[in-house]
Amino acid sequence: MMIVRIVIAIAVIAAIVAVPAWNRDPESTLQGWVEADLVFVSPDENGRVETLAAREGDSVKKGAPLFTLDDELQRADLVVAEASVENARATFERAKQLLKNSAGTQKAYDDAEAALRSAEARCNAAQTRLARRRAASPADGVVQQVYFRPGEMVTAGRPVVALLPPGNIKVRFFVPEATLPTIAIGDAVALRCDGCPVGLQAHVSFISRTAEFTPPVIYSQEERAKLVFMVEARPEKPEQLRVGQPLSVLLAANGARP
Repeated sequence: MMIVRIVIAIAVIAAIVAVPAWNRDPESTLQGWVEADLVFVSPDENGRVETLAAREGDSVKKGAPLFTLDDELQRADLVVAEASVENARATFERAKQLLKNSAGTQKAYDDAEAALRSAEARCNAAQTRLARRRAASPADGVVQQVYFRPGEMVTAGRPVVALLPPGNIKVRFFVPEATLPTIAIGDAVALRCDGCPVGLQAHVSFISRTAEFTPPVIYSQEERAKLVFMVEARPEKPEQLRVGQPLSVLLAANGARP
């Protein structure tokens, strides 16, 4: 009987030792949620959405097409610009030949050259405007939201697609004023949530320098305990989390590192 008690005691002690530092203190567990910095893809100019190459939930690679806008006006502008370049080039060649034969002036040659350069610049701008009627993904990510559909008008600067790169997912939580000195940028925190795999971790990437709820300038000791500071952490496996998902954040006790 004594041997059984000894074995049980050893097992209990081993279980306590095996518990990570951040699991021993219930006060080190904080409530947080998953947020994301979305990338909004918008056109440079007004137009009508012509095609949509991605839908919500689609995974896209950098450079993959997202949407196109009608480009009739931009194509017409390009035709006019190309014609201007041809006329300016012909004028330049004529002025060059006249100057070579001493039948023209240096000023006429310089003016023709400047007109050609200006026409070429306008042509390049027209080509750029036409190319930008086709929007491509600026990074690898998942399409989170589509705001305009084919046939709808969109103004310049209004997002058509919201993209979420994996590296833009972050965990946000609030730390009490008394706990703030125990954490630092780069510290690891454990994440727990319903249905999440075991072992999820994140690393602190931002600590606010101001309290979220500022009391009066003169406040009591009890009011100081109510101060909280926003903290953000970048998860090691962002693909395991969903935006808006609530979770528990476990801080390492006494500054311990995993």
